[in-house]
Amino acid sequence: MPSPLVECVPNFSEGRDGATLEALRRAITGVPGARLLDVQADVAHNRSVYTFVAPPHVAIEAALAAMRVATERIDLTRHRGEHPRMGATDVVPFVPVRDVTLDDCVTLARRLGERAGAELGLPIYLYARAATRPERERLPDVRKGEFEGLRERIGKDPGADPDFGPKRIHPTAGATAVGARPFLVAFNIYLDSPDVAIAKEIAKGIRTSSGGLPAVQASGFEVQGKAQVSMNLLDIDTTPPITVFAAVERMARARGVDVLKSEVVGLIPERALLGAGATALKLPDPAGHLLEAKIRAAEGGAATVDAWFDELSSAEPAPGGGSAAAFAGAMGAALVAMVARLTIGRKAYAGVEAEAQRVLEAATEAMNRLRGLVQADAAAYGLVRLAYQTSKTDPGRQQKIDQALLGAARTPLDTARSAVAVIKLAQAIRAIGNKNARSDATVGEHLGRTALAGALENVRVNVAGLSDPGIGKALLQEAERLAGELRDA
Repeated sequence: MPSPLVECVPNFSEGRDGATLEALRRAITGVPGARLLDVQADVAHNRSVYTFVAPPHVAIEAALAAMRVATERIDLTRHRGEHPRMGATDVVPFVPVRDVTLDDCVTLARRLGERAGAELGLPIYLYARAATRPERERLPDVRKGEFEGLRERIGKDPGADPDFGPKRIHPTAGATAVGARPFLVAFNIYLDSPDVAIAKEIAKGIRTSSGGLPAVQASGFEVQGKAQVSMNLLDIDTTPPITVFAAVERMARARGVDVLKSEVVGLIPERALLGAGATALKLPDPAGHLLEAKIRAAEGGAATVDAWFDELSSAEPAPGGGSAAAFAGAMGAALVAMVARLTIGRKAYAGVEAEAQRVLEAATEAMNRLRGLVQADAAAYGLVRLAYQTSKTDPGRQQKIDQALLGAARTPLDTARSAVAVIKLAQAIRAIGNKNARSDATVGEHLGRTALAGALENVRVNVAGLSDPGIGKALLQEAERLAGELRDA
């Protein structure tokens, strides 16, 4: 079942050592719920870009796990490469993908920054939409002077004070920028010339800061004997790759140089490549003619639900009861929304339309939240299982287990809170809504109560597993309050 997803694209200052690249990969994929989509490593830049997607709270854990590996294995005092850098983990952006807003990603950036500063001893600078100062919105401004320059400024210049972590550079891992931004495409164009001066001239001509194309950052480098125009496309709907390519090609030919090839570093939304093809073919409506897209649309809903039920009925312990409880709550909320829609716009119910609209909006919000909790509960269990796999000789093992269990208790508590909202909304719409659909509102209420009971059972089980159940006392108290609140309603 689809759940909220964020994309995370950590950039590491290592592109040559295979063992370190593999360790970074294992760190990300070792966190349940994190799906690694792509790895790009560049020897000349001595840099790697990992792209993964995950539910929001899982994304923090996976990013932190990779940052820990980078901090342990990458020494910037020995690092040499073409690309600017200030940290072993140089930059970690969060990008909204599905049912997640940029504001949500700002919250994730702040949480990761706080934890990385405290747990890894790294100075953390928030950038892009997460920036706390206007001068830190642009990554090149944050990274100005790179590792060596920041090493001299931090602790002396208040302008270099980090948002989180110590006011001193990590001696080998440097500092990290963590942020939230819309989708960015890293796009490079190679010229059939070794003259990097030409690439720098073209970069200056197209980048936004020099009066060029909107939403484009650009620099010129020499990579493997060829001049490269290296770009970040900050908004591909404003300035798509085909527009940038045409501009670079035109400026290169004016200097007597041809374009050799282009490359994408990381991933790119399919609409960008589809748009390029449509522009070249002068085709105004390509999306409506795509066979595979039509097949996906026809299969999508049923195939997704069927796959989830297959997963639930498998021998794997997750998804389990907590996810099923959230699923029940989401179905209850969906029924409430349906009854509200069958009420709105009907003359017989004109007097209650405003209230039905309020119920619809609240039910839709609860449904989306519970859909996300279906996957979040399974991911929380995965973190518990991972904690129990910690070596018994590790002095921090029990603390890791307790932290994972607390997380596994908080997730169903969120489900319980949302289930209470569904129950109340079902009662409200049954009282005022379309009488022909009141039985649907009743079923919605029953599903909400099922979700509440299942969620509360999972809270109790996870708190009981703590080394000291007192740690989870507040969670249990809220769970019992929620149960009591609706026991006789």
